[in-house]
Amino acid sequence: MRNETKKQIVLNLISQISHLKSQTMYKIQSAKLLKEIMGNYFLGMKNTEKKVAWCTSVGPAELLRSFDFEVHFPGALLGATRTAGDFIPESSKLGYSNDICSYLTADIGSFLKKQTPLQEHYGLEGPPKPNLLVYNTNQCREVQDWLTYYSKELNCPIAGITPPRHVNEVTDAHIKDVSDQFKAMIPVCEKVSGKKFDIDKFRETLKLSKEATDLWKKVLATAKSSPSPLSFFDATIHMGPIVVLRGTQIAKDYYTTLLKELEENVSNKIGFLTEERSRIYWDGMPIWGKLRPLSELFVQNNSAVVASTYCNSWVFDAFDEKFPFESSAKAYTEIFINRSEQAKQGILTNLVKEFSIDGMIFHDAKTCANNSNSRFGMPQRISQSLGIPTLIIEGDLCDLRFYSEGQSITKIETFIEQIESSKTVTR
Repeated sequence: MRNETKKQIVLNLISQISHLKSQTMYKIQSAKLLKEIMGNYFLGMKNTEKKVAWCTSVGPAELLRSFDFEVHFPGALLGATRTAGDFIPESSKLGYSNDICSYLTADIGSFLKKQTPLQEHYGLEGPPKPNLLVYNTNQCREVQDWLTYYSKELNCPIAGITPPRHVNEVTDAHIKDVSDQFKAMIPVCEKVSGKKFDIDKFRETLKLSKEATDLWKKVLATAKSSPSPLSFFDATIHMGPIVVLRGTQIAKDYYTTLLKELEENVSNKIGFLTEERSRIYWDGMPIWGKLRPLSELFVQNNSAVVASTYCNSWVFDAFDEKFPFESSAKAYTEIFINRSEQAKQGILTNLVKEFSIDGMIFHDAKTCANNSNSRFGMPQRISQSLGIPTLIIEGDLCDLRFYSEGQSITKIETFIEQIESSKTVTR
């Protein structure tokens, strides 16, 4: 009996090593181009002669680029470089609660401490000084507070869009409201940029954004294949251009290249796992400081995390350059984080079916209530309606004090075993 046990342990170890080797061998070659593009984006902010607009991540970047603003997105790199923990305590001294958005607290803390990962990674003293600050509260109210802080500190003009929140369906009234708010920003942009609004340039920028977002959607859709050529963890890295460079030819070209590579992998049945014993949907924010160990954990357990709410947040189906204001209003108002519980459940249900999901993990991010979808019974409703198991893990996007690694590993491994057992019984 002991010999059998030892034999099984050895076989399990060999299996894990084999899959780890497989993961090590699998590389998305476009990542080299991505690194170059993102480097050029950040370095392009250095000594730029253009006017600079700071914009929230799901803000009106296309309108700003139509005025030739260099667009900076505050908070970049703080989570992924695992430096947020160094800065969050600084903002706490000003009275910012540890329970509010850790993007905000980390970024303001970085400003107060006069330190930034941009220094180490790109040799920049800090983010470019803004000439204009722009937000959209479609994500959360925190983005307004975040940029309002900088408006006061840097004596910088600020403009924003405040759409209806938690909508079930986006109505014509909603579109008119938000469209009018877009138009109301034009005089501010004209004054700061020194340029007159050009509707054709706005249309052109929006068209590029639409083309890039369509390509990004197709990139994510390659993960419907098994074996999948793209994991959720890969997607959180490759989403960079659609966040910071949408509305540019650079973003469109990058996703054209990436899509071609991934589709070739699909055709050749090449994936990041040679064997997928389970397929997982990740709902909510990434745990930025733990992307690599989490990715490795799922690979070791032959489990493919292939879809997510987060990465789909930059898919804007509604963009239409023929109706630039109305389509922008609709696209930015109908994003997942801004929808009702009923609408969110419908979206999740469709994605679970499309990606052949065996189980869902809901990340309950301590500082991001707006993008934590486990607090009003969603996991239970999904499980009951679709017949798949769900798991809630506690953590955060940036503040790793709220994440228990050992406890989370145990819960995830047990969850994967549960999925595999239920699939075996079904067979």
